[in-house]
Amino acid sequence: MYYFASDVHLGLDAATSSAQRERLFVQWLDTVAADARAIFLVGDIFDFWFEYKRVVPKGFTRLLGKLSEITDRGIPIHFFVGNHDMWAYDYLHRECGLTVHYKPEVFEIAGKRVFVAHGDNMYIRKPFAEKVMQSGFRSPLLRRLFSALIHPNAMLRFGQWWSHKSRKSHARVHVFCGEKEYLVQYARAYRAAVKNIHVDYFVFGHIHCGHTYDMGDGSTAVFLGEWLYNPAYAVLDDHGRMELRTYPANERLNQENLCGNI
Repeated sequence: MYYFASDVHLGLDAATSSAQRERLFVQWLDTVAADARAIFLVGDIFDFWFEYKRVVPKGFTRLLGKLSEITDRGIPIHFFVGNHDMWAYDYLHRECGLTVHYKPEVFEIAGKRVFVAHGDNMYIRKPFAEKVMQSGFRSPLLRRLFSALIHPNAMLRFGQWWSHKSRKSHARVHVFCGEKEYLVQYARAYRAAVKNIHVDYFVFGHIHCGHTYDMGDGSTAVFLGEWLYNPAYAVLDDHGRMELRTYPANERLNQENLCGNI
């Protein structure tokens, strides 16, 4: 089995406290590790993460210990940076054994081709100002300057303020909008540009809406949902079938009810 989850946003209190959500997510990791061939964490696992050369954010010890335990058992864990934890560097790889991805990747698993990305930086028509801002935030040079010039306490306060400000600017509920969804448009553009490679599943996080969308021609877009209000994940079985499930009930997802705050 191959497991996918995103948007846990540890460090943020929502329907449950961050500490409660961390325990639940660790419980999920423990459960799926029993038969996992690989685990994919598809961005925004942390609500804010910034690594200095010798300093990382305080907390998350249960999660970091569980991730290390699982990779020590030889189970690969792929960690995709999201817009809230894009400043992961080498700590998660060096200390926890994760494979950290900074861009979309395509995997051949269970006889299927699976495209995986968080989904925050993939607009087809993005405003110029947003392009400049996201380019700046993702700049290694800017990260080094922040590390050299800004004390960790100040950086973490700034990150928490920015995360809260960003969340307040979005609606409470994201309603899935089919062909108008920008990640569906991205997936279609990708298929048109890379005609010699068929993708069976496009797997995205970010929009906090658990949904599977049949794109036709054998491709499906899978949106992983979130853990702030309605914990959900995807599983790809050894026969190449992917579905969304809830946790802890482990029932097939009711897509009408699993959309939340971005």
